[in-house]
Amino acid sequence: MSTRSLPVLVLSLSDIRRDPRVFRQIELLGSRHPVLAAGTGNLMIDGVRSYTMSIHGRNMAGRAYALWCLKSGRFEKFYWSQGHVIRTLADLGQERYAFVVANDIHTLPLALRLARGAPVLVDLHEYSPREMEDRWFWRFLFEEYCDYLCKRYLPEASIATTVCDGIAEEYSRQYGVLPRVITNAPRFHDLPLRETDASQIRVIHHGVAAPSRRIENMIDLAMLLDDRFTVDFILIPGDTRYIAQLLKRGGAIRKIRFLPPVEMQHIVPFSAQYDVGLFLLEPTNFNYLHALPNKFFEFLQARLAVAIGPSPEMTRIVSQFGCGVVADSFDPADLARLLNGLDANMLDAMKARSSQAAAVHCAERNADLLRTAFAALQEQAG
Repeated sequence: MSTRSLPVLVLSLSDIRRDPRVFRQIELLGSRHPVLAAGTGNLMIDGVRSYTMSIHGRNMAGRAYALWCLKSGRFEKFYWSQGHVIRTLADLGQERYAFVVANDIHTLPLALRLARGAPVLVDLHEYSPREMEDRWFWRFLFEEYCDYLCKRYLPEASIATTVCDGIAEEYSRQYGVLPRVITNAPRFHDLPLRETDASQIRVIHHGVAAPSRRIENMIDLAMLLDDRFTVDFILIPGDTRYIAQLLKRGGAIRKIRFLPPVEMQHIVPFSAQYDVGLFLLEPTNFNYLHALPNKFFEFLQARLAVAIGPSPEMTRIVSQFGCGVVADSFDPADLARLLNGLDANMLDAMKARSSQAAAVHCAERNADLLRTAFAALQEQAG
């Protein structure tokens, strides 16, 4: 049987319908191959076979065994004792695949075993060995484990990809594997420029409500903006207690609104009614330092001026195109000061430059890179 008639397996420990990067992989593959998508959550995707990877917590004995494995360096025992790994291997291990796409290092060992010699592409969304280095329990339990997975399994992947230059360079430095860079840019949106109302400058931030992102800094920033500004927060549910704290902090401020989440495919046209896309992410870990997230590119596609802290990956693009402002520090007051110094004409000029950036930083450009990677895998498969 020719491998061209075999399905491509896509593995992800995320809810794929809420993960734009994985969803774009499946869309691109589905135009040329039958696809089997394995992830968490509701995977009802038109024209795509799906498999739900159920991740359940361990009982007390299982947690004790996991702790023993992790702290005694028995990393293989820990990995292959995970319930979702055991179940997925049993349920999907009898099928043949043209090639396998493993999203992040935690699916790579499973992908290699399921591939049974077929090529494997690993897409590294984060720098895994320092993923949550700002949390002591993660360093205590998982730092050495993630380092082991990278050392042991990255060299076995046929191709590696990642989200930005800084993370690619670190994988190359530490593990001798240089991933190809494919950013998190969404598809191109042909949207008109919206002229800024000088008396009402509308700012938006959207994203997951996670305490590590310190969204309270952006609420504090909003309070420092002058009366021309309003700021809307669209927070994807994460930590419910944290959301309650944010609502308490900013809910009574007239210029601040908290709006319900918007579907992933609608976020760019929805955002186009605003003037400024706001993202102030304190670099509390390596991945936050090198953040180049979906929302940044969604701001560009929505033709917004971008307001950020000095995050190097985002700063590089903002500086190249002149499509926003970059604060000197992650102090909310610094970025608020820059925003207060802008007028409608300056914002309209930045929006025009965001339109130029949107034509360059879009999924269509990335699709060419991804097609090249998938074609190389298909050629290896024969």
